[in-house]
Amino acid sequence: MALKDVEIRALKPRDRIYKCSDSHGLYLEVHPTGSKLWRYKYRRLGKEKRIALGRYPEAGLAEARRKRDEARLGLADGIDPAVERKREKLLAVFNGANTFGDLAKEYIDKMVAEGRADTTTTKANWLLEQLAPIAKSSVAELKPVEVLAALKRIEAKGKHETARRCRSFASRVFRYAVATGRAEIDPTSVLRSALITPKTEHHGAMLEPEAVGELLRSIDSYAGHAIARIAMQVAPHVMARPGELRQATWTEFDLEAATWKIPAARMKMPRPRAVPLSRQVVAYLRELHELTGPEGYVFPAFHTFKRPLSENTINQPFRRMGYAVGEITAHGLRTTASTFLNESGKWKPDAIERSLAHADKDAVRGIYNRGRYWEERVAMHQWWSDYLDELRKTTNICN
Repeated sequence: MALKDVEIRALKPRDRIYKCSDSHGLYLEVHPTGSKLWRYKYRRLGKEKRIALGRYPEAGLAEARRKRDEARLGLADGIDPAVERKREKLLAVFNGANTFGDLAKEYIDKMVAEGRADTTTTKANWLLEQLAPIAKSSVAELKPVEVLAALKRIEAKGKHETARRCRSFASRVFRYAVATGRAEIDPTSVLRSALITPKTEHHGAMLEPEAVGELLRSIDSYAGHAIARIAMQVAPHVMARPGELRQATWTEFDLEAATWKIPAARMKMPRPRAVPLSRQVVAYLRELHELTGPEGYVFPAFHTFKRPLSENTINQPFRRMGYAVGEITAHGLRTTASTFLNESGKWKPDAIERSLAHADKDAVRGIYNRGRYWEERVAMHQWWSDYLDELRKTTNICN
C-alpha cells in the first residue's frame, strides 16, 4: 500500500531499523536515531540491488517517487542505476580534480620535462596567475563567456597584450585537456575577435652611426653603479637578449677561449648557444671579474649576489642619461647590431642570424646550420666591436 506524507511524519524510531514500503520498489528506512532514508530496491540480471534516493524530509515523497521513476526508466533502457550512480560520482571527482589550474600546472610540468627554457616556464606560471578567476573551475565545464570575462578583467587594466597572451596560453591548456581526455573543446577558439588587438610596439633602437657613438660615450661616462655600467658596455657587443645577459653566470664563460656558452635552459629556443667574445668584451669581463667573480652571477643585483640584475636595471640608466623609452632599450641594441651588420655587406645573413639566436623557419635547415659559421662569427664579432670603438671615437663614420 502506497505511503502518505502524513503517515511518514508520524513514523517513530524503534530499537532497530525498520522499513515502510511505498510502491514499485520504493521504501523508507527508519533508523533508531530518527533518520528516515529513501531507498529503491530492484533486480538486475537476477541480482537484488538497492540505491539511496535521499533523506526525508529534505527529499519529500514526491521527489523520492520521481527519482525512483527515473531509475526504472533507466532499467528499461538497460542502465543499472547503481552502476550509473558510481559513474556519476567518479565523474564528479574526476572533474573536481581537473580544474583549469590543475591542468595548467600539469601542462607547465610537461613543458619543463620537454626542456623548455626557464624563462618560458616562468612566463607560463605568470600567465596562469593572471587567469586566477577561472583556475578553480572544471576545465570540462568552462564556457567561452567565463573565459572571456577573465580576459576582459585584464583588458580593463589596459593590458591588451597580456590579455592576448593569456588567451593563447589558455588555449594551449584547453587543447592539452582535450588531447588527454579531460575536455571536449577549446572554448577560447572563438574569442580571438572579442579581444582588443594591441598596437605593435618595436623595441627602441638606434640606427644612425652618430647616435650610436654618442650613446657609447654616454655609457662610458655613466657615474652610476659599476656593474650596471659594464653591463651596458658589454650589451652592444654580444647581441644577446637582455635576460640571457643579466642571468649569465661565471661558469658559462671561458675568457681564455673567448667564448660564452649559454645553456639551453636559459634560451628562448630550448637549445644551447655559443657566443664569440671580442677582445673588448673579454677586457670588460676581466674588469668585472674583480668585482663579482669567480662564482655566481656575472651581473648580480646590487643588494645581493644571490639574484641577477632586475629586468629594468639596464634600461633605467638609459633614462637617467636622458634617452627616452622610444629611443633606446637593452633589447633594441640587438636591432642596432643586426641593422649595421647586414648593411655592411661583409657577413652572411645566416651568420648574423646565428649570433642573434633567431630560430630558422626551416627546422631541418636550422639544425644543419646550427654548428656552421663559427669562424665567420668570431671574425664578425671582433669586427663589430672594432666598429663600435670607431663610432665611440668620432661622429663621422660611414658603414
